[in-house]
Amino acid sequence: MTTSASVPTEPEGAIAGDGPTVTDRLVDANQQYAAAFTDPGMDARPVLHVAVVACMDARLDLHAALGLELGDCHTIRNAGGVVTDDVIRSLTISQRALGTRSIVLIHHTGCGLESLTEDFRHDLEMEVGQRPAWAVEAFRDVEQDVRQSMQRVRTSPFLLHTDDVRGFVFDVTTGLLREIDPV
Repeated sequence: MTTSASVPTEPEGAIAGDGPTVTDRLVDANQQYAAAFTDPGMDARPVLHVAVVACMDARLDLHAALGLELGDCHTIRNAGGVVTDDVIRSLTISQRALGTRSIVLIHHTGCGLESLTEDFRHDLEMEVGQRPAWAVEAFRDVEQDVRQSMQRVRTSPFLLHTDDVRGFVFDVTTGLLREIDPV
């Protein structure tokens, strides 16, 4: 399998900083995409009425892993796939303004948040002179963190639909989802 990681980001022999940047590469790819693009005529409302909250890890190709097509779902990603206040904000808009009813939470094996602690915030404060307003949301037990995320969704007063909330751990070596019992 070829991935972007196997494709050089700089021309052969280029000195770092002298050639195109990764962002230039992305903009060029967009030009090629746009040249063949046709408006699918879709509404912003997801066809399957589902919102997926997942980790931002580059190893998770959510659409492929879940058999999703463009327009099927809302996808909300952050470090760890943690249900934060901003995730609740996005889910609230997804449900109340755009008709989603189901929520799928996906964490994964080998997550970087398992190796961090809240000391990360302290170290940032020491480096930049300002303490971040956000929590790192590090965890040691991925299953327990999925349960905590499910509980945060189910107890949010802003969400209308909390009866179909399911949590999973994606195995980055097999590609399989393992459902987590909320209790």
